[in-house]
Amino acid sequence: MTSMTETTVQVYQLFIKASPERIWEAITKPEFVEKYFFGAQVESTYEPGKSIRSWSPDRSKLWSDNTILEADPPRRLVHTWRSLYDDELVNEDESRVTWEIEPHEGGYSRLTLVHDQLEGAPKTAERVAGGWMLIISGLKTLVETGEPLTSTWG
Repeated sequence: MTSMTETTVQVYQLFIKASPERIWEAITKPEFVEKYFFGAQVESTYEPGKSIRSWSPDRSKLWSDNTILEADPPRRLVHTWRSLYDDELVNEDESRVTWEIEPHEGGYSRLTLVHDQLEGAPKTAERVAGGWMLIISGLKTLVETGEPLTSTWG
């Protein structure tokens, strides 16, 4: 049985052998994002109040059109989240995604991703639950090895 907390706040954490600056770059540079985020073509200046748009790999479909809420490079990025790629998810309320990067001794950092404010987006909460771990694992693999976790998506 799933509790209300599990469906409205999702927290993922892992350690990456890289500096916060390198992880920030992997989160915000389109040429990196496409390699671990299902081929997404991302556009953003990462300035608070500005949009962050994500397109399908062939740019034929807008996957998301969200807003940057906070940006504190290389420590914290917060943006809204509403999926446009699935007709069932389009009409759900916006939720929020927070990326936090903390440096640690020894040349590694802890990445924490929190997806919350999902009360009005139960289908989104269910769909993204498995996806975020794959995405941040892909980010970790790319940053540490220079190679994507997988070359095929879908």
